[in-house]
Amino acid sequence: MPRLPIEPYVFPDSLLSSDESPPDDNSRWWVMHTRPRQEKSLARELCLAGVRFYLPVISKRVRVNGRVAKSCLPLFPGYVAVRGNEQDLAATLETRRVVNVLDVMFQEEFQTDMHRLHRLIESGRPLTREDRLAAGDRVVIRKGPLAGLEGDVLRCAAGHRFLVQVNFIQRGASVLVDDFELDFID
Repeated sequence: MPRLPIEPYVFPDSLLSSDESPPDDNSRWWVMHTRPRQEKSLARELCLAGVRFYLPVISKRVRVNGRVAKSCLPLFPGYVAVRGNEQDLAATLETRRVVNVLDVMFQEEFQTDMHRLHRLIESGRPLTREDRLAAGDRVVIRKGPLAGLEGDVLRCAAGHRFLVQVNFIQRGASVLVDDFELDFID
């Protein structure tokens, strides 16, 4: 059975790269609360319209008719982050896939959260969605593909989970890390 290509989940590709300079067009972040199961459709339309967005997705193995298939699912169902100006916001609302627009008050903090979340997903490690977060020990990763990321640690029976949270929507993602990769921050 042919596999469909992975759809764009960040547009443009350089949106969350560390070397991207801030645009001069008075752009800002908004979080779109979408209609149920409309995140990918909204992302497709935003890509065609040239509106910058980030839809964090994770790979998940699902069983369909007795076969195991790999699917890309939104990490935060119902949410798509959009970066643009008022015209981009209007174009997003014209899709009729958005229920509510959440205004991001702390733009720099949100940009940092999105950048860290993107790095976490790009590392290729298995992620776990975390809802309604509680803060733990503050750490920085010193080794491996996530070196330099700061976040919180959640302790669990299997070891330590490194947590990247998006405070604005009270959601996050975690990845299992070894003790030797972490340094605690006072």
